Amino acid sequence: MSATLPDSFTTAGIDKEAFGQILDMDIDEEDEGPVDHSFSKSIVKDFFTQAEETFDKMDAAIEKKDLEELSKLGHFLKGSSATLGLIHLRDCCEKIQHFGARKAGELPGGEPMPDEAECLRRISGYVAEIKDNLPVVKDELNKFFNELGASE
Repeated sequence: MSATLPDSFTTAGIDKEAFGQILDMDIDEEDEGPVDHSFSKSIVKDFFTQAEETFDKMDAAIEKKDLEELSKLGHFLKGSSATLGLIHLRDCCEKIQHFGARKAGELPGGEPMPDEAECLRRISGYVAEIKDNLPVVKDELNKFFNELGASE
């Protein structure tokens, strides 16, 4: 890994190992100079743009009570979050995906899958939670890249 990741990543819900793999993509084996983190920084910047767009789509799907669309959007954002190691966001998106799909069976702890209205209520709560958490993660990653002096 090209940079030491701060302990504050863990507090912000960022998996250091997964994020380190993103940073490793910046390393050019043939270039012996300092590592330029512009590639990984652009991936992170694109993620935040994508997340904001997805939140708008989630809000619209909640308004329409479109559980299927919410499941798809949760799945989409879950994958992007997981790639960057954004654990809390990934976990919330996975819950959005499952409640949107109304997967048959039980929830953890033996609780039966709730009705459509309750699924929408829970999804709304998870969307609010990731919207609240996203600025914390964004600030942490921006601080990290600023300390590295990474350009865009």
